[in-house]
Amino acid sequence: MSGHSKWSTIKHKKGAADAKRGKIFSKLSKELMVVARNGGSDPTMNPTLRTAIQKARAVNMPADNIDRAIKKGAGELDGIVFEEIVYEGYAADGVGLIVMVLTDNKNRAAAEVRHIFTKNSSSFADKGSVSRGFERKGQIFVEAANVEEDALMDIVLEAGADDMKSEGDQFEILTDPSVFSDVMDAIEKAGIQTLSGELSMIALTLVPVSEKKSVQSIMRFIDALEDNDDVQNVYSNMDVDDALMQKVAEESE
Repeated sequence: MSGHSKWSTIKHKKGAADAKRGKIFSKLSKELMVVARNGGSDPTMNPTLRTAIQKARAVNMPADNIDRAIKKGAGELDGIVFEEIVYEGYAADGVGLIVMVLTDNKNRAAAEVRHIFTKNSSSFADKGSVSRGFERKGQIFVEAANVEEDALMDIVLEAGADDMKSEGDQFEILTDPSVFSDVMDAIEKAGIQTLSGELSMIALTLVPVSEKKSVQSIMRFIDALEDNDDVQNVYSNMDVDDALMQKVAEESE
């Protein structure tokens, strides 16, 4: 698994206690709006929206906020139109970063994201130079304690998933984007709750990072990017030993 995925998992576990609740709600609202715009406002027909709603509820986002964001995205209420932009670059040790932005002001977003790169001794890379090392995939996580591995594997492979792997206390399921909804539906119909599910960027080749200082530097860089209001997701090809990642994460709290 990429370092980004592991780091996101660690942060997900402590996310409910994060003091920056307003920022979290703002990003989730954007996600709900875009998902509703792309797939419709009916969660029974839009599995990606169902997952986004689940994510919002997990951090106690008010139901009114969730409903309003969905209606804005679907055009049922007046709302801001967000533009999707992708920036690419490198962190320490040649680790590649893909920064996914949703913004109503691309000039502001570009300036702020560029500033974060500069502060971290980096700069934007040419378009495609990093992303060519990634593949767009549906990525679903299920808590291992809640399901029997063989049963889950049968369900997801029958629905068209490419692969399923055990990742500590979770199962990671990867799908082609075209069958992501089918796999999500199959899991839900089996009565299995997902921890998360989204279309993600998966690294084809990982960059091993074993020095604590390098891991800390890269994670500070990713944190700074994710703290920006316009940044929705940051993907990396960093590969770090689980014990080292956990140690650095705990020290950063």
